[in-house]
Amino acid sequence: MEYAIPTSIVLVAGVVLALVAQWKGWRPSLAVTLTLGIAVRVLIMVLSARDTQWQPVDYVNSFQPAGVAILDHRDPVLESNGGWHFLPTIPYMYGLLLWLGIPWEYAGRIVTVVADVVLIPLVGKLAGARTEKLRAFQYACNPLAILVASVHGQVEPVSLVFGVAAYVVARGPGDWRRPEPLPWARLRLANRDLPLPWISPGQIVRRIVHPSPEDRAATGRAVWAGLLMGLALCAKSWPVILVPALLMFLPGLRSRLVSLVATGVSPMFFLLTLPIGGWTEWRQLPEVLNTIGLRPSDVRPITGDWGWTALVSGGNWNLDPIPARIGQYMIYAAIVACLVWWRKADPVDVTIAILLSFMVFTPRLGAQYLLWFMPFLVARPTRWAWPAILGSTLWAAVGYIVLTQFSGPKWGELHAPWAISSLVLLPVLIAAIPWRRRHAATIPTPVPGEKKTVPAA
Repeated sequence: MEYAIPTSIVLVAGVVLALVAQWKGWRPSLAVTLTLGIAVRVLIMVLSARDTQWQPVDYVNSFQPAGVAILDHRDPVLESNGGWHFLPTIPYMYGLLLWLGIPWEYAGRIVTVVADVVLIPLVGKLAGARTEKLRAFQYACNPLAILVASVHGQVEPVSLVFGVAAYVVARGPGDWRRPEPLPWARLRLANRDLPLPWISPGQIVRRIVHPSPEDRAATGRAVWAGLLMGLALCAKSWPVILVPALLMFLPGLRSRLVSLVATGVSPMFFLLTLPIGGWTEWRQLPEVLNTIGLRPSDVRPITGDWGWTALVSGGNWNLDPIPARIGQYMIYAAIVACLVWWRKADPVDVTIAILLSFMVFTPRLGAQYLLWFMPFLVARPTRWAWPAILGSTLWAAVGYIVLTQFSGPKWGELHAPWAISSLVLLPVLIAAIPWRRRHAATIPTPVPGEKKTVPAA
């Protein structure tokens, strides 16, 4: 389409800049990084919005009706042609921009571009002081982020900006250190003490009512981190898999419980705005919850675009709910396995492991899903991080830029080999998992009577 060639040139230039920055160890100022990030995202947004031959199907058929539903005072979840399957937070923003008279071709993308720009310095903060400027610059150049935010207008950047902000707030100042392990019950077996995954209720109550000084000091940031993660869930449902890693940033049971409760505040608020504001009736709330649910039976059964389901279906869309449910259970099992295997790791590494495992086992995937792990892998790269980043970007770019040049039967002919080609990426994504980073430093136990500075959790 009209935007394809200039967009491709910008994306290739971004890849070159990111790799040269890694090679040369560039540390541009935040002003330079933001200027570059804003310029390329706005440029691609304008080119995409002005394209008269193609606009993303879901951008037109799902996102726009959700915004129009808000303007018409209708439920965006139940009455937007079945295209919006999340809380109404983003449709409220769409409706506001449409009410202001901004054309839809720009209105929907403004939301995602602004979020992705704010995400640039947050990726640097997530990386830490030593590499903050480099990682922020590399994310500013990230070609997949530019495609998702400026071309597709998918709301992944909105979820990510709140999710990454929650991580940064939960970690607090300084480097993160693993807290002291919980006092598990122990089993004496063959002259060895084996920890059991059990803590007495009395110990739980004591740790909540009488927390350690570190745990008590973390209460404030636990609240804000939970509220931010709740806002990530208000944009889309998938950030729920980030919550366990978020809690790992906090030093004790009390701060984790506070953060978990705070995470539910924002979603509950925006859910209740539907009947309170008159967009839906109170009796329809159970139907809304079913529509946005995460149970395997609630997941839309469109598979065949990616990975193992593409191999099963020959690269064609499949409406059979069985692969979707099997894949959903595989995802849940993989998340549990990651939480066990990386239970002593840095929470960012836990997140990378979970998100890359999701990409391997998921039965369905839109190209925008590949953005989920980008901020975390850019901030804390593994040995195979850049092959995974570049491979994922190349695969997604073929879908965004090449396949959109065709329609009808020709598109279908090209779609099948493109979907099956995703199998090549799976070993690269598996290799990019932080297999060797399963342990992080532990906060030392203070010696009574000794003055000691403990790093913030």
